[in-house]
Amino acid sequence: MRLVVLGGGESGVGTAILGKQKGYEVFVSDFGKIKETYKEVLTSNEIVWEEEQHTEALILNADVVMKSPGIPDKAPIVKKLIEKGVSVISEIEFAAPFTDAVTVGITGSNGKTTTTLLTHHVLKQGGLNVGLAGNIGKSFAWQVAENKHDVYVLELSSFQLDGIINYKPHIAIITNISPDHLDRYNYDYSLYIASKFRITKNQTKADYLIYDQEDEAIQNWLKQNTINANQVPFSLHVKPEQEGAYLEEDNLFSTINNDVFTMPINELALEGKHNIKNAMAATAVAQLLKIRKQTIRESLTNFQGAEHRLEKVLKIQGVQYINDSKATNVNSVFYALDSMTTPTVWIVGGVDKGNDYDELMPLVREKVKAIVCLGVDNSKISNAFNNVVDIMVETTSMAEAVQIAKRLSEKGDSVLLSPACASFDLFENYEDRGNQFKQAIYNL
Repeated sequence: MRLVVLGGGESGVGTAILGKQKGYEVFVSDFGKIKETYKEVLTSNEIVWEEEQHTEALILNADVVMKSPGIPDKAPIVKKLIEKGVSVISEIEFAAPFTDAVTVGITGSNGKTTTTLLTHHVLKQGGLNVGLAGNIGKSFAWQVAENKHDVYVLELSSFQLDGIINYKPHIAIITNISPDHLDRYNYDYSLYIASKFRITKNQTKADYLIYDQEDEAIQNWLKQNTINANQVPFSLHVKPEQEGAYLEEDNLFSTINNDVFTMPINELALEGKHNIKNAMAATAVAQLLKIRKQTIRESLTNFQGAEHRLEKVLKIQGVQYINDSKATNVNSVFYALDSMTTPTVWIVGGVDKGNDYDELMPLVREKVKAIVCLGVDNSKISNAFNNVVDIMVETTSMAEAVQIAKRLSEKGDSVLLSPACASFDLFENYEDRGNQFKQAIYNL
């Protein structure tokens, strides 16, 4: 069996290692450059690879192709494979049959990284031998090859779910759905929603789907489609009929198998309404996997949040600097601005993915005193907000943006980097953007 891996990053190299271990003839092809560390791993495992090209003769003869999530279906080599009828799958689909581990799959437009990290933290504190993979941490396939864990918590993007045929998580979570990455879905929101719901398509009556009951897109889809999994909704305003999580008088309640967990929300480590929902989802998983209530409470109290997600960096002269570089869409920024309790200087901009800024208007009016645009083309942002805020400044480097934000802020304010856009115009990725933001603050 010939396995071709497109993309020589973390998921690609992990898949190649697992494939080799399972007796496949493996070839790795990356249209860009492969990092030196990964080249060394491939070479030492005697895996053939190429970079900065896709040699069709070596790819189109594959029995199965694992495509890294960053490569769009529209890529010419992918189109040719599909035309030829070659199975093109994701890392998760390839690796899942080679492990008996229980998997918890987490998807959604926002909150999935925090929910994934939080769920992993609770299960680990509960004494389970649990791995963290998917969009985060070490490659799932690589960990399966090393036979590391009994349980995996997987952060799954819609791109990874698009490459799924038979995979099913025992427990699935959909945190929420809002328009994002529509450029990859022909600007058709319904295709993107359907992509998220692939997480439950193979689930059976023995499995569970945990979801936000107040999310309009999720509600509508569930009304129009039937699923096999047991439904576990969570909500801030509605008490579920049977199983699920809800809020009552500032206490989080979660009922699973007639067992009720409760905890005051002011004890949660993470602030903001959206994080109450993330905590509800993690709690439901922990209950389903029989973690002690006391352990769940302690874990939700001592959790350290995700880097680049509403990360408090420093307070300088009474001004709090907050790194939310991971906010690459409007909905993420909505959560960020909603959680602000002080006048805010907002740093925003980058590569726009078809954003509609209308839903931010009330929050911007209420909370934002100045906007610092950070991008190659800021015209859409300035058109959206120039009548809403008094001060708007355009910048083209992080150092400049932070300097200007410092000048525009005064004691008691916050400076929030929450870009609403992808980072590829000025930075390698959102991590690079967040790290440059932090470095610029340390240099002030």
